[in-house]
Parts: sequence; structure tokens; C-alpha cells
Amino acid sequence: MNLSVIYRGGTKFTVASGAHEVTTDQPVDDGGEDAGMSPVELFVGSLAGCVGYFAAKFCARHGIAAEGFRVEADWGMAEQPHRVGRVTLRIVLPHPVNPSQRDRLLQVARGCTVHRTLEVPPKVEVTVAETPFSQAG
Repeated sequence: MNLSVIYRGGTKFTVASGAHEVTTDQPVDDGGEDAGMSPVELFVGSLAGCVGYFAAKFCARHGIAAEGFRVEADWGMAEQPHRVGRVTLRIVLPHPVNPSQRDRLLQVARGCTVHRTLEVPPKVEVTVAETPFSQAG
């Protein structure tokens, strides 16, 4: 699996994967044009989107009405090293569920791929290449 991140000038980048593209940028206060989510917002959004997907699948399997549900995310930064230090996700369902369903829903949501990846981090390598390994963009 691979994707490409293409520099578009200033603080703007295009994340390209297959037929899909997402623009990232920095807020005006950080020297950007605010033309898209920041990479940190995209990161937190990826986690929330993954939890949402798993939660929606759970609701569908168990006949729980989920039309209009959402996942709200709140996060804070930490230092040394500079990073996202805290993420709080809240699954907001349009209808009440019983305690057993709530517990199982939380268990399933915490099992999403992005959440598990954060719990058991992958090895990340950063290298410099003069030619790309894919020709996206």
C-alpha cells in the first residue's frame, strides 16, 4: 500500500491515494492559507473516522438506529517531543442504548484499525530519495 503527499507551495500539500485527494494546509496564524485541514486535524479526523466506521457497523449489525450519529473529537498537544498528547473521542448516538450495548459498542470502537495502530505503534522510517517509488500526482 502507498500514497503520495505532493508539495503545492507555501504550507499546502495534496495527499493522493488512488483516485482520492485531500488538501492539507496550516492555519493562517501558522503561515498557511487555511485551505484544508492541518495534518494534525487530518490525523485526529482519521482516528475519529475509523471509530465512526466501526461504530456504524456495530449499530447496523445490532439494529441500533444510527442515522445522524457522529463522533466528536477533542485533542491537546504535548511537548518534549512536540506531538498530539491527548485525544478524547465521543460517540454521540441519536437514541439511547442499554448499558450492555454501550459497553460492547465501546469495545468495538476501541478496536478500530487506527486506534489499535496508536496502541501498538508501527515502525516509522523516513528516508530521502532522489526519485519517487510511485508516480502519483
